[in-house]
This record gives sequence, C-alpha cells and structure tokens, in this order.
Amino acid sequence: MSFTLLGSPFSVRVQVHRTLHPVRYVAFLRAINVAGHAIIKMTDLRDAFEAAGCRNTTTYIQSGNVIFDMADGNPEALFQKIRTKVRGLAGGEPDIVFRTARALELLVRAAPFKALEGERGLKLYVTFLAEKPRAQPAFPLLLPKDALEAIGMRGLDVLLVSRPKPNGFYGFPNNFIEKACGVSGTSRNWTTVTKVLALARQDPSGATR
Repeated sequence: MSFTLLGSPFSVRVQVHRTLHPVRYVAFLRAINVAGHAIIKMTDLRDAFEAAGCRNTTTYIQSGNVIFDMADGNPEALFQKIRTKVRGLAGGEPDIVFRTARALELLVRAAPFKALEGERGLKLYVTFLAEKPRAQPAFPLLLPKDALEAIGMRGLDVLLVSRPKPNGFYGFPNNFIEKACGVSGTSRNWTTVTKVLALARQDPSGATR
C-alpha cells in the first residue's frame, strides 16, 4: 500500500507494509483410515498440507486431525488447495471440515458437557458440520436404537452423548447427525477435541499460545 503526502512542494510516496499475522486452523478429515475408506499415512497428509501452502503443520492420531497456520488472506482459496492436494491421497474428493483454533478454544471453554459430569459410562462427541444445516433439528434429538442423544449445537458444532446399548456397545453419531441436519460432517470424541486444542495452543517453538 502507498500514499502521497500533500501540503508540500514535493510529492513523497510512502510505502506502507502490512504485517501478516498467521491464523491457526484445525482440519478434521472425514472417514479415513477406517474399513472401506482411504488409508492415508499422517506423514503424507502433513506433506500434502504443506504443499498446499500451510505452515507449522502437525497431525494428531490416525483419524485425520491437522493443525496448521496460514497468513492473512483468503482461507477458502487455501482450503481448496488443501482439498486438491489431499484428493490424490484419498482417491476421490475428500471431506474436510475446517475450524479456527480460536473457535475450538471457545467451544472447549464453554464446557458444554459439564452437566453430565456425574453420569458414568458416557461417550461424548462433537460432530463438526461442513456447512449450515439444511434442516434445523429440535434438541434434544434422540436415536433410541443406538442410545444416541444430540443435546445441542454451538455454531456448526453438534454436541452428542452416546450411552451403552443393551448389548454393551456404543453407537457412533456421524450418520445420525448428517441425516438429521442434511449436510456432511465429521465426528470426534471429546478427548480428541481437547487434545487437538492442546496442540493448537502451542507455537512452533513449543511455547503455549
């Protein structure tokens, strides 16, 4: 950016350089490294994000959780580059949901499951929706056969509780919520969400942000 100083017999051009502050994001991939879906090594996934222009890229466990930085700019353009790079690994168009680290911080600080702390045997999940729901569900939303309960929603993040079924197994909420909301999403258990946030709080030198 440049401008001219007025009120002087001389025309002076002053160059102003904007400082770019990196923004930290988290990417959640849907349905990788599970039966019937693409198998992707986390090192390859990290390299794909770096090739798309991401910086300080870190992955967490095999379900496809990627923390990365980008400079100020157009995030949608970067997200499309990421999808293009990951497409070659996934063998098709990848489903990737993006959140800022700040949004994840606010979600965890809200302690959305605090009221359930006294109930034993629960599994807690967040389904991160890729876009605004086409159908707005009324909460709480129940799926009795799988002992699933969607207790609410913050932004595009649906909060779910999975209780043991009569056979002792637990239902997984992703298909339930995608059908209820009419859009794609990807689910993570609450422990994974908090551990991803802990990584996102660190800067490249290891200091906490």
